[in-house]
Amino acid sequence: MKQIISIFVMVFALTFSANAQDKMADKKMSKKEVTTVSLEQTKGAFTQESVTLKEGAYVFEISNNNVGHQVGFVLAPKSNPDAHIKTAYVTKVVDNNSKESSNVTYLKKGEYVYFCPMNPTPQYTLVVE
Repeated sequence: MKQIISIFVMVFALTFSANAQDKMADKKMSKKEVTTVSLEQTKGAFTQESVTLKEGAYVFEISNNNVGHQVGFVLAPKSNPDAHIKTAYVTKVVDNNSKESSNVTYLKKGEYVYFCPMNPTPQYTLVVE
């Protein structure tokens, strides 16, 4: 009976250790795979009028270049610009002459639009290939 318990404990310990290592490797890999997309806003416009990306994880860094007031960032599917992707919102409104970032946003293949209703800007195209 002691041998069975010992074997069970060893198997459990090895399984737990392997799963913990896998989770640590996944976390390290996901941090490496997140790409920052930097976008700049001026009065009434983004300086980048279109963006093409690959499917994956992104953080959007938004710069407010002397707009004169706070700005934000909206990303949505082109087919429904009212369906905002909330993870792409900046975590804090962007004060004049400063930068803020979004949370990690996973984008699948397709067409999106980005814009700022606070600036306000036109809708620009973001394509994920």
